[in-house]
Amino acid sequence: MSTTLFERHRATLDKALQAIAERGYWSPYSESPSPRVYGESAAEDGKAAFDARLNRPFEIDQVGTVGRVGNEVSPYGPALGISYPKADIDQLLQGVTAAGAAWRKAGPEIWTGVALEIVSRLNARSFEIAHAVMHTTGQAYMMAFQAGGPHAQDRAVEAIAYAWEETRRIPAEAHWEKPQGKHDPLKMRKTFRIVPRGIGLVIGCCTFPTWNSYPGLFADLATGNAVIVKPHPGAILPLAITVEIARAVIAEAGYDPDIVTLVAHEAGDQVATDLALRPEIKLIDFTGSAANGNWLERNAVQAQVFTEKSGVNQIVIDSTADFKGMARNIAFSLVLYSGQMCTTPQNIYIPKDGIDTAEGHVSFDAVVAAIGEAVGKLTGDPAKAVELLGAIQNTAVLDRIAAARSVGAVVLDSMTLLHPQFPDARIRTPLLVRAADDKAVTEEFFGPISFVIATDSTDVSIALAQKTAHDHGALSLSTYTTSAVVKERLGDAAADAGVALSLNLSGGVFVNQSAAFSDYHGTGANPAANAALSDSAFVAGRFRVVQTREPV
Repeated sequence: MSTTLFERHRATLDKALQAIAERGYWSPYSESPSPRVYGESAAEDGKAAFDARLNRPFEIDQVGTVGRVGNEVSPYGPALGISYPKADIDQLLQGVTAAGAAWRKAGPEIWTGVALEIVSRLNARSFEIAHAVMHTTGQAYMMAFQAGGPHAQDRAVEAIAYAWEETRRIPAEAHWEKPQGKHDPLKMRKTFRIVPRGIGLVIGCCTFPTWNSYPGLFADLATGNAVIVKPHPGAILPLAITVEIARAVIAEAGYDPDIVTLVAHEAGDQVATDLALRPEIKLIDFTGSAANGNWLERNAVQAQVFTEKSGVNQIVIDSTADFKGMARNIAFSLVLYSGQMCTTPQNIYIPKDGIDTAEGHVSFDAVVAAIGEAVGKLTGDPAKAVELLGAIQNTAVLDRIAAARSVGAVVLDSMTLLHPQFPDARIRTPLLVRAADDKAVTEEFFGPISFVIATDSTDVSIALAQKTAHDHGALSLSTYTTSAVVKERLGDAAADAGVALSLNLSGGVFVNQSAAFSDYHGTGANPAANAALSDSAFVAGRFRVVQTREPV
């Protein structure tokens, strides 16, 4: 069956390979939840499947289970009431090691075919996953469907394509013949085996549990490694469903399902650090805080560690040909998912003397007011606003909003909105603060929090943005300018700081969105991330090549 799976998904794989080479738009899965795409009953079936998960044990018959854990509470109010297998780490690692032995020898075609089949089945369950993502992360339903479903699945296929591209470069066999002049040539038969690094540990985050975890999970699988998935304790369900589907496909393909396992845990325990330091763990993929990511990089020395950490994303406003479009675009980026995206802008630099626009010169205060008014329009109608804002994932974000008010003068205060369906939901509008001086805010204030910063000039803005990204990390940098000289300076600054640059966004593309197969998410060139999602470097270190040679 495993070889059949490769052939079943060969067309998708070929298109993915073409897409990562050309970097244009392509997606194997529709982001539209239309019944014409997913079936007339798909939405209702997905909701029913999610509802059936609530207030009962989530059964996974995996090795090393010694009890139950789980205490997820929806940011929209209700407790999920789901318990998950609790793992004895020693037993789990023994079982995963044993399960991975046959998988290691299966080879790239089987690894790739099985991985692509898992993603295909995840796509068929996108509605169920959407509700799981919504009620663990606080994303609004449409974002939960798209980012938690098809967009995350895109990132999975992207990682699989890179894995296939790298592994297929290695020939299985070669004939080596060296001329010896008058003597017979030296002849050798050489074979090359792709050897996976070992067990992979994928450490999920609480805001984008599938989107951020799928690249590492599927890069590991597609290079022959067994995987332990450790979700954030506040967002277990989306990855539990993922593990359930993966295990079913692996079993049907004739392999031990313990090749993919789940480690759920309660908040505050040490399972992540305990696992990360185990000698059996050879690969770690982490999304989360800089403190935890830096700890992994320093201490998990037995493993190849891939991290995406916190950073300070920035906007430099110099001038614009579309003042209203600029304000609307920035406002949408601040409102979307209440700023709980790793690419959401935080620091907005504006020259203190204002900017030039197509309508004439606009003062600093007027620029700030326009952004604030645009945010207000997007959040003025609570029933509509909640579909953009979603809910606050955890109460630490609320504390951060309160602390940010003291950084400077509040331009637009964060307000509480009432969700029409979920009265207990944590809904907050963005906070916009004018920083007290022209020094950049270098601490990340994760959540619906942004700062406007008056600078002496655009050159100062660029220097601040460059230094902040270089020293503290950033995943996105956005700029508005009509000057070719400023564009060039910003391009150089962004390259030096290793941060992706967006220029003059005023329409339907936003700085905090990242498209698989085209956009590199992260660069690995500043402290916010040590890898990119995805590129060749993201997969190539997950396997080694061992050769055998023999004279002919």
